[in-house]
Amino acid sequence: MAAGAGGRGGVSVRGVGRPVFAPVVALVLVLALGFGAVGCGGGGGDDRAAKRARASDLPFTHPGVLVSKEQLVRARKHVAAREEPWFAAFRQMQGSKYASYDYVAKPSAVVACPAGTAAGKGCVEEREDALAAYTQALLYNITGDRAHAVKALQIMDAWARVLTRHTEANAGLQTAWAASSWARAAEAVRYTYDGWSDGELLRFSRMLRNAYLPQVRDGSTDSNGNWDLVMADATIAMAVFLDDHEAFERAVRHFRARVPAYFYMESDGELPVSPAGSDITTAAQLQKYWFGQKTFADGLSQETCRNFKHAGYSLAAAAHIAETAWHQGVDLYGEEKDRLRAALEFHSRYQSGSAVPGWLCGGKVQRDLGPDTEVAFNHLRGRLGMQLPETQRLTADLRPEGTDDLFVAWETLTHADSV
Repeated sequence: MAAGAGGRGGVSVRGVGRPVFAPVVALVLVLALGFGAVGCGGGGGDDRAAKRARASDLPFTHPGVLVSKEQLVRARKHVAAREEPWFAAFRQMQGSKYASYDYVAKPSAVVACPAGTAAGKGCVEEREDALAAYTQALLYNITGDRAHAVKALQIMDAWARVLTRHTEANAGLQTAWAASSWARAAEAVRYTYDGWSDGELLRFSRMLRNAYLPQVRDGSTDSNGNWDLVMADATIAMAVFLDDHEAFERAVRHFRARVPAYFYMESDGELPVSPAGSDITTAAQLQKYWFGQKTFADGLSQETCRNFKHAGYSLAAAAHIAETAWHQGVDLYGEEKDRLRAALEFHSRYQSGSAVPGWLCGGKVQRDLGPDTEVAFNHLRGRLGMQLPETQRLTADLRPEGTDDLFVAWETLTHADSV
């Protein structure tokens, strides 16, 4: 285990007590589908970025967007037996506003989401309706009540009939949040329910392909990393649902480039990896991009010193990408298991209340991590048997992990101890 990856003890750091002036070397890879340079340091600078993840004629496994058929069956059995933590997670979901039989969608033709807290049009409604569709799809799979499948389809078709585009500064992030949930909902209904008409399915698929996929598939290189990772999450989810092999490959390459540029490991060198294709290359630029942090430790994220909430978005998105890829026979977890473990342990330690050292974010962090640990923890601890004591403790405290009302929902129900 990398120093500082587990336990409450010491953390391996680089640059303690001194400025970092190490040169940054940009390693440029020309990728066929537009993911440009791979930055300095380790991670992403090997042959993986250029390799196809899977054969283009290999069919996708369905359902296989975040949640597999086996996981749906397992969750249903746990709930039927009233076993914990799944039964509490189910009751939490069932009691949410998204679970109502009377839920009414509020679609917009144009979703306009300005930066910051400025009022937009259709932004909250789109995210909530997508989460409602996913919630209803899960409820159908857990209870067998076809009314929930009907409701999920009603919500999805309401949007498919009117939505044309996303606009304003936050269009990319908004599109990614909603698309992640739409694709999960659609996948969980399409392959478990027999009532989706060909016309409605075609209309919904066209909406994803025309109003969502073009907005997210190229990422957002110079934005904070949570944008890039959530966009890749949305891309891989839509790719599987749409049986789009090239979009799947884009998402995989994006994961391989951005995860090492977002979560630091000492093996990367004195400085973090530069975001692929960005102009963020010098020591000063990287330190500014990392919110003023000059000392780097295993598991630190690009947005840790912003707040844990955004670091959590990236933890969740990275896990979603890897989990969906896992269901399709691609082991992205295996490529970054030590980095992901370090990131989970680092943020779980301080989220749980450990004293913050002076070298970290000036001695102050914003402990607002969301329900973001369950999927990655299940794989690393449950499937691989890795030790994550800090994450295990925090995950137990957070259970049942509900929803962030953006793109994470009900993952204790679907992924707790789901090996």
